Amino acid sequence: MTKVRIQKLDQEINLPSYIHKDDAAFDLRSAEELIINPQEKAIVKTGIKIALPKNHVGLIWDRSGLAHNHGITVLGGVLDAGYREEIKVILVNLSNQPFKIGKNDRIAQMIIQPYIKAQIEEVNKLEETDRKGGLGHTGTK
Repeated sequence: MTKVRIQKLDQEINLPSYIHKDDAAFDLRSAEELIINPQEKAIVKTGIKIALPKNHVGLIWDRSGLAHNHGITVLGGVLDAGYREEIKVILVNLSNQPFKIGKNDRIAQMIIQPYIKAQIEEVNKLEETDRKGGLGHTGTK
């Protein structure tokens, strides 16, 4: 298991936690109260800083219940290992109803995973594959 150090900036905020034993992501909580109006976005403070291990990334994702039930989704969401400032989550309200966030509400989730650093190489042409098309070319059935 990979150890991740977290600093609480607000002692009233619960630490991120895995809700179930086999969860891949832990929940991030709001450190503030606010309302996100329909079709608007907000930057929400979490009240924590994190130290990710070298060669790891934190990926911030929607909470499926918030996305499905309230139209609240995450914009952006890549946290690099060298980042040491407060984690903030960009949320957008895709619904037609205002959405109220309370302090300590679970607003997003983060997956921590190792990554491979790619060496970028420019070439004049890429090798062909059998795959053709894109953006839905295989249909829905």
